Amino acid sequence: MAESIGDIEQQPAQAPAQSDPEPATLLLIIEDPETLSQLSEMVEQEGFQVLQAASTKDAVATLELEPVDLVLCDASTFGQDGHAGLGLIQSRWPDSIRLLLIDVATGLEEALRTIDEGQVYGCILKPWDADRLRRLLHRSLEELGAQRKRLQHEASLQVQNENLLALNDTLEQRIEATQQELKQTSDMLEKAYDELLHIHVTTARVIADLLHQRLPRHLQTNDQISALITAFCETHALDHTLQQDLELAAALYNMGKLTWDDHLLVTPSEQLSAQERTTYQNYPASSESHLMAMAQLKRAAKIVRHHRERWNGSGFPDRLEGNDIPYGSRLLGLAVDFIELQRGMVLPREVPRPQALALLRKFAGRIYDPELCHDFVKLCVEKAPDLQTGGKAVISLETSQVKPGMILAQDIYSASGMLLLHEGKRLDKHLMEKLKNFEEIEGRNYTVLVYRS
Repeated sequence: MAESIGDIEQQPAQAPAQSDPEPATLLLIIEDPETLSQLSEMVEQEGFQVLQAASTKDAVATLELEPVDLVLCDASTFGQDGHAGLGLIQSRWPDSIRLLLIDVATGLEEALRTIDEGQVYGCILKPWDADRLRRLLHRSLEELGAQRKRLQHEASLQVQNENLLALNDTLEQRIEATQQELKQTSDMLEKAYDELLHIHVTTARVIADLLHQRLPRHLQTNDQISALITAFCETHALDHTLQQDLELAAALYNMGKLTWDDHLLVTPSEQLSAQERTTYQNYPASSESHLMAMAQLKRAAKIVRHHRERWNGSGFPDRLEGNDIPYGSRLLGLAVDFIELQRGMVLPREVPRPQALALLRKFAGRIYDPELCHDFVKLCVEKAPDLQTGGKAVISLETSQVKPGMILAQDIYSASGMLLLHEGKRLDKHLMEKLKNFEEIEGRNYTVLVYRS
């Protein structure tokens, strides 16, 4: 509610007005005048103070004169030396948050190198989307604030450490105080390292999202594959570093497909021509080469390279066999095949979930590590993490196997998208007959997921 005139008159005349915080400064490094103008207008509307540069030289000159919070540059502005341009800015002005506009058509490997050497916080794909860019800018401001707080903490800790060194170490109380301060310092450094690693992981996932934007929704598999990998790692208490590498590999395993044409992306692998199959079999090695540009992803890159190897040595790209195939690659290969079979990305039809599990069992010992395959199928049957059951014990059944009294663990939809039965419904003979009638009408079998009693 607005203040009345009487309220204003009663306020103390000497009360100072609070000044608004200074807007954050953003430097745009963009060669194309039209793009520069459009972005400047949009960014100013978001409350930023905007500086402009059309080249590396102009950017350096501006940075030497003006304090800059964020730098947003077009990768194409730097030409073939993009990594050197951003690397220079990073080395001389490391406190500024660096953002990058990427055009995949201009070269993915150079863009990855620029991201790594320039320690880029975030990327946006051209043609840029205004809402995505706004969100990225505001996330960057939050990261900038966090960085400045960390620097203040580090400066404060440095002063405290210098004072501690001057204390008389013969006094018990001062020794105890020193130990407490050192513990705090260790915790801060560990937290800073975790935050730095988080930035690397976030950048990698942003890159993976570029491929998702080209795929139809029903072919976007990474979320389900990641859910399977995470659940398996936690269920079997795998090493933390291996779990982290596997989760990265699950998000980035198909990076080598980023330059494929749309036809190849949506064609089932079993229907590819001889020439297309050669391209397909090269994607794990291509994915690895893209990921190796970032030092933090080298272990995940190795997992990605070998996830299409087969237990009997007939896979690709290196025809490894048995235990020579890295453990993480064997697990990722199982998860990828299980989901892609159901999405129609392997055979020219979508394989129902129970049949997909049956195929994994069938090829254990030939394509898959038999022991690992047994554990993986057991996880899928008992917990179904790919179906987002929250880790509760479930059973996947065909309609003919369902019994009265069972409780649905997942909604059931018709082929047209109509909700037939919702999660939590207790099945009876009437509902089971209803499902069978819909199966006859639609000419397909439903997969029924129920909670284990």
